[in-house]
Amino acid sequence: MPEKKILIVSRSFYPGLSPRAYRTTELAKELSKQGHDVTIYIPFGNNNYSRFAKEHNLRVNNIGNLNWLGIELKGGKIEYAIRRAIRRGLLMLFEYPDVELTFRILNAIKNESGYDLLISIAVPFPVHWGVALAKRKGRDIAECWIADCGDPYMGDTADSFRKLNYFGWIEKWFCRKADYLTVPFEGAIPAYYPEFHDKIRVIPQGYDFKNLVIPEYKKRTEYPVFAYAGGFIPGKRDPSQLLRFLSRCQREFKFIVYTSQESMLIEARKKLGGKLEIKPLIPREELLINLSQMDFLVNLDNNITTQLPSKLIDYAYAGRPVLNILANDDFSGLTQFMEGDYTKRMNLVSPENFEIDKIAKKFISLCDAH
Repeated sequence: MPEKKILIVSRSFYPGLSPRAYRTTELAKELSKQGHDVTIYIPFGNNNYSRFAKEHNLRVNNIGNLNWLGIELKGGKIEYAIRRAIRRGLLMLFEYPDVELTFRILNAIKNESGYDLLISIAVPFPVHWGVALAKRKGRDIAECWIADCGDPYMGDTADSFRKLNYFGWIEKWFCRKADYLTVPFEGAIPAYYPEFHDKIRVIPQGYDFKNLVIPEYKKRTEYPVFAYAGGFIPGKRDPSQLLRFLSRCQREFKFIVYTSQESMLIEARKKLGGKLEIKPLIPREELLINLSQMDFLVNLDNNITTQLPSKLIDYAYAGRPVLNILANDDFSGLTQFMEGDYTKRMNLVSPENFEIDKIAKKFISLCDAH
């Protein structure tokens, strides 16, 4: 396979702990490992990538500091409500503050050229918008542009508020310019406009866990210990019903939650005390080892068919039984799991499907096909 000259553009990168940070980092490292010439454009923030770039044979370039600050949610009840309304309004009307990425990326890559493959990674979607603006007639940055989409944009039904109609024009505009759109699973395809379905290819997340040793599970306590890892979406991927059930549960247990949204769990912790343990997000390898020692894991279902939590890949690697909790769940399954009956466990996709060397080759194959 001849070496490709590849440009990757993203907002998220190492040492970030988000799905898009993992996507960008793992893909860049593996493509370089496979012999390709890889250049990356990201916002550095406070990070210095000199050592990382040298270690993985990458060129890592800074798109500049992101200066458009989001509205912080703080203050008393009235101030908090006002701030929340302003933040929501700016997001809905202008995609603020992420829209700044459009202009940062445009200025960063507009003079780049000569690449075989350009991969832009969203969310947020202004990453794709910046690339679309930089892709001018008569001076293409790369022979092939793949717009990688972790979640849908106009077709996103996980959020309580739908995107305003004029953003549909922007989505169609960048989709027309892209050569391919990649999504993580088949179910995401209907979330995109039908006229672009012929451009869509399925390429799931990819990870390199060949050197990760998952310890053998051993029962450690007389009571069940279970965990959840990831974020919440009020009204969708919402923990409130689960926490209410657990607050009424008379048996002994421990529920461990790894999340950056501790605020959604504060009231429940007052009721549950030591039965609820809240921990910050930690690096993926460390998280997988911790999850592998739980009696079981829980997944809060998105309750939509077009988005699939990437945490299920982590859960598959951890190797423990997983209970899927739906909206308006009666929690009979949870009761069974607490008693050690895992017959209602989820059937997860084999981790072999997410090996990063296979995933990287899928991107190269698209470039070759184009």
